[in-house]
Amino acid sequence: MHLDHGTTYPERHSASAIRPDGTRRALRVGLGGPVGSGKTATVAALCRALRDQLSLAVVTNDIYTREDAAFLLREAVLPPERITAVETGACPHTAIRDDISANLEAVEDLEDEVGPLDLILVESGGDNLTATFSKGLIDVQIFVIDVAGGDDIPRKGGPGVSTADLLVVNKTDLAPYVGSDLAGMERDAKQQRGELPVIFQSLRQEPGVTPVADWVRSQLTAWTGQAAEPAASAGRSA
Repeated sequence: MHLDHGTTYPERHSASAIRPDGTRRALRVGLGGPVGSGKTATVAALCRALRDQLSLAVVTNDIYTREDAAFLLREAVLPPERITAVETGACPHTAIRDDISANLEAVEDLEDEVGPLDLILVESGGDNLTATFSKGLIDVQIFVIDVAGGDDIPRKGGPGVSTADLLVVNKTDLAPYVGSDLAGMERDAKQQRGELPVIFQSLRQEPGVTPVADWVRSQLTAWTGQAAEPAASAGRSA
C-alpha cells in the first residue's frame, strides 16, 4: 500500500513486472525511516540472511555522500558490484518519491550488469515520518523506526508509519534503557495501521532480522506469481 504519488521518470522505465526482453524483473523493496533508526543495519542483516538463497542487490541514498553504501561495502554483505549509491543532493524523499529517475537508473543498471536478480533493496536516506516511496520505483515498502526515537512515534502516525507495507520497530533491546513502552507502541501501531503488519526487532538479540527476511521472502513469492501471469497470457496469445 502506497500513497498515490506521481511517477516522474523517463519513458523507457517501466513499473511492469516484465522487463523489455521478456524476463521477470527483480522485486524492489524500499526501506525508509528517520535518521538513526537502523535502516542500513537492517539492509545489511537482510543481505546476510538472503544472499545464499536469492540473487540480490542494493541501492542506497544519501544527500551528499555515499556513506551507507561504504558501510555495506566494508561489511562485505554482498560483492561490490551488487551495491550502488545515489547522491540525492536534496531531501531524501525527493529522489524516492518526486523525481525517481536517478534511482530507477540505478536499479535498472544493476539488473543489466549483474542480473538476473530476484530482489533489489532500495534504502532511502534518513527522512521524517512523511517519507514514502513512489509506486513507480518500488513494489513494497518497509518503514523503520526505533524505540530510542520515542515511544510516541506510532501514535503520531504519518504516511510512513501508517501506510508502509511493513512497519519495523527497531532496537527493542534499548527499551529498558530509554524508558520506551513496547506494549504501548504495539497498541498505537495497530491503531494507526489496522491489519498491516508490524514487526518488533532487535538485531542484537534472537530472532534478529529473521521475521523481516521471512516477510520479504513472502513478498517475493507473491511477486514471482504475479510476474508469471502476464508471461503465461502472452504465451497463450502467441
